[in-house]
Amino acid sequence: MIDLTGIISISGQPGLFKIVAQSKNGIIVEGLSDKKRINVYASTKVSTLSDISMFTTSEDKPLEAIMASIFEKEKGGAAIDNKVDDKEMAAYFETILPEYDKERVYVSNMRKLITWYNTLQLTGSLKEKEENKTGDEKSVALKTDEKAKIKKTVTKASSKTKTSVGVKKTTGVRKTGTA
Repeated sequence: MIDLTGIISISGQPGLFKIVAQSKNGIIVEGLSDKKRINVYASTKVSTLSDISMFTTSEDKPLEAIMASIFEKEKGGAAIDNKVDDKEMAAYFETILPEYDKERVYVSNMRKLITWYNTLQLTGSLKEKEENKTGDEKSVALKTDEKAKIKKTVTKASSKTKTSVGVKKTTGVRKTGTA
């Protein structure tokens, strides 16, 4: 399967975007084709490609699996042009996903999928998912290393705020004279 985590489509914006960071009131994304960064507010409709699926006669097929079948059919190359006529697009889509629901999947949906695939292929964002146990062990090891680093920084920060034994901390109190 193709790894589509972090790649989104924004309603009203052409193209695909990659999530870069989280801001105070939304997310910061970078366009895959033009590399421009924009702020997307929380009220904007955003769809992650890994959550999208297409209707089939049995169960819905995730977009990752459909793109993997296109990748295998085209041997890593670009798919057909998305501006071909409707019959040619339906025939091509039939070879990719033969069990798609012909009543609920429109040609416009097929065109959008092909456009997304070609964009991902041009930018080099089509990557296989790594489902090895060694990868899981590495991620667990990295997470524990990160926790250890955080713990070290917390202990360093807390050691600066310690006071001497028997000395009261008097922040905000002004001493005037001796008593």
